[in-house]
Amino acid sequence: MNYPKAQAIALPRGTDSVLATNRVIRNTYTLLSMTLLFAAAAAGLSMALKLPHPGILITLVGYFGLLFAITKFRDSGLGVGLVFALTGFMGYTLGPIISHYLSLPNGGQTVMMAMGGTAAIFLGLSGYALTTRKDFSFMGGFLMVGILLAFLAGLAAIFFEIPALSLTVSATFVLLMSGLILYETSNIIHGGETNYVMATVSLFVSIFNLFTSLLHLLGVANSSD
Repeated sequence: MNYPKAQAIALPRGTDSVLATNRVIRNTYTLLSMTLLFAAAAAGLSMALKLPHPGILITLVGYFGLLFAITKFRDSGLGVGLVFALTGFMGYTLGPIISHYLSLPNGGQTVMMAMGGTAAIFLGLSGYALTTRKDFSFMGGFLMVGILLAFLAGLAAIFFEIPALSLTVSATFVLLMSGLILYETSNIIHGGETNYVMATVSLFVSIFNLFTSLLHLLGVANSSD
């Protein structure tokens, strides 16, 4: 008996890129969810043990050191492990900050409002970018310059103890991190970012800075009531 020969099914042009993009999106948000939970656990442990904040110098060295290592090993399994190391470290540094705000009047309300605001902004902007599929790549240069200037201004506010500048930096970071969420999500959709490890780090850092900035702004607002 002669059996019919199997014929290759031709996929529509662009199907491979669409599948690859969907895979990056799925892997990114899966890893992001896991790292957020891991960071929350690290923050909770830091609070429970009443660990002190490591200080600005150790924080910067730890953050940029781990970020450099992640970039170097982003295409290997070690890169994923380093992502958990970075997010766990950032969670640890967040614990003393949250403890400080919880010790203030209306502290619990402040923390919950910051968490709710962060979740609403992230989900809203990510959903908008995924739904509309608009290209926000034009924001890349502006965001890079803005984040660098805001970072330097933030360091100046810490070292020179300028409360007004610190508030301005926090408000600026809320806008910049919102823009970075749009930019990075769009970058994934349009194939500009094909490495889910780096995409996860970018989104996690955006969420972290967005939360701490909102926490600072709401903390000052509630303390002045």
